[in-house]
Amino acid sequence: MPWVAIVSAAIMWIILLFLFNKETAPEPVVVDPAVVANINKEWPTVGKTVFAGSCAGCHGAEGQGGIGPKLAGDEKLIKDPVYVHTIITKGKGGMPAQTQLKENEVYAVANYVLNSWGNKLEEPLTPATVAEGQTKIDPAVLKNRSRFVPEDIKLPEIFLATFVMVLLTYGLIGLYSVWAEGTELHPGIHKVRSTPLATLGILTTLGLTVVFGVLFVRQMVTDFAGWGAKEPVAPNVTAEGFYAAMILLMLAASIALYKKYFMDGEVLVEDASGEFPW
Repeated sequence: MPWVAIVSAAIMWIILLFLFNKETAPEPVVVDPAVVANINKEWPTVGKTVFAGSCAGCHGAEGQGGIGPKLAGDEKLIKDPVYVHTIITKGKGGMPAQTQLKENEVYAVANYVLNSWGNKLEEPLTPATVAEGQTKIDPAVLKNRSRFVPEDIKLPEIFLATFVMVLLTYGLIGLYSVWAEGTELHPGIHKVRSTPLATLGILTTLGLTVVFGVLFVRQMVTDFAGWGAKEPVAPNVTAEGFYAAMILLMLAASIALYKKYFMDGEVLVEDASGEFPW
């Protein structure tokens, strides 16, 4: 039964990952040939009009900034032009999504920003460029996934995650019990004798616990520094999770070795009356 529980937990975990991956998959972008054809023609005029009416109040008539950030001479925008499209359509912080704009107006004002006040984009921002950029997971999604509990976790994910933990706990306890105690429990005091190999195993697992602990702290410091940089870098969630998991596994292995080879045990059985023989 412990193996059945572990296999079931693995299946549930795969389903859980599938649910999370569905949420991180970018929405497909429909490329309208008419929009692409008009982008170069429209952005100097339509883009300027839209910017003056919807953006200049916060970012300044010349992109010098104000309530909103400065846009003039911003090299970060040129390096990641899809970011401009994302902010216009989805908003960020105090800037709301500009849902009132039509698709051609979105691309017109985005290209106007990317080609004005010292900004110069070699190729215009088009739906194809946006589609290519959206094949990458948004850093905001990575940041949310890096939380201990994601903000947008849903009931099916909570249920599956809980069920996985219950099954894994049951399965691992069952396997550990067979390894530590055997398939049959014999009443009485069980004396154990350590071996040089068991001693080496405990020292090794404790040493690895310290090593992974240092690596985990270093990774956390690096990730916090990355988030605080001028150009934020998404945390290495995989490394953080790996080091944390290895710390727990090494500690568990140390305790298991101690229980198996260094700690005497006692087994009680019920008598015919159903009472423990004190």
